[in-house]
Amino acid sequence: MSHRLEGLDSKINDLTAETKSIRTDIAQFQSRLDAVELRVKKTEDRLNKISDQDQDLLYLRSKVTDLEDRSRRDNARFFGFPERSEGKDIKHFLTEILPKLTSIEFTPPLELQRAHRIGPPRQNGSKQPRPVIACFLRHEQARLLLTAARSHGPYDFKGHAIRIAADFSKDTNDRRKAFLNLRPLLRQLDIKYGLFEPARMWITKDGKSRDFYDPADLRSFLERLTSQNMDTTLPVISPDATDPEERRVGKECRL
Repeated sequence: MSHRLEGLDSKINDLTAETKSIRTDIAQFQSRLDAVELRVKKTEDRLNKISDQDQDLLYLRSKVTDLEDRSRRDNARFFGFPERSEGKDIKHFLTEILPKLTSIEFTPPLELQRAHRIGPPRQNGSKQPRPVIACFLRHEQARLLLTAARSHGPYDFKGHAIRIAADFSKDTNDRRKAFLNLRPLLRQLDIKYGLFEPARMWITKDGKSRDFYDPADLRSFLERLTSQNMDTTLPVISPDATDPEERRVGKECRL
């Protein structure tokens, strides 16, 4: 019995030592875990701050875009005037030709603050003339011209089709282009739609109307609709779209 008790004491001592070692290891792991949790918390705090900063940047970007669009409200873009058709004074050329071209009686007479072509001169042999951008002195005259152009379509100038469009910032043009690229699917789903300035898509489905300001939101909405019809797929519109109308819109939005 004495010999067995001595053996048990030895085993108990070994277990006690092993337990102390395990406790030491657990304490070290706990210390490391506390350090990791602290680093994770600091990282989460930084990520939250970054997320808040991203939201602030998005808000500021939207404000800058809005301000830029507002500063362009008196502008209009003209597509199709042949190079050098304006002579030496493009502002005088537009002032004289626009009332005749559009049959609009501007009262008082049309006045422009400035006008110029966009981009560097075309290379010899280029068939696509540079667009013209003009800033109107009076906002009402700019609105009158753009409203008439939307309802009329291209005007004829010595056999050249002249299109007149509003002037927007690049961000707004990109959103408008993204909305317009969804038109084939909207037609396929028999959804009525309209694109309003600066970049708001209005749609009507089953007698209910909705407004979308983000093309991604509209695309998600259409994806949910198409999931109900396996025969309908979302189109992929490339810059080299075969539809002439889509190519025209794409070119306008990229300017």
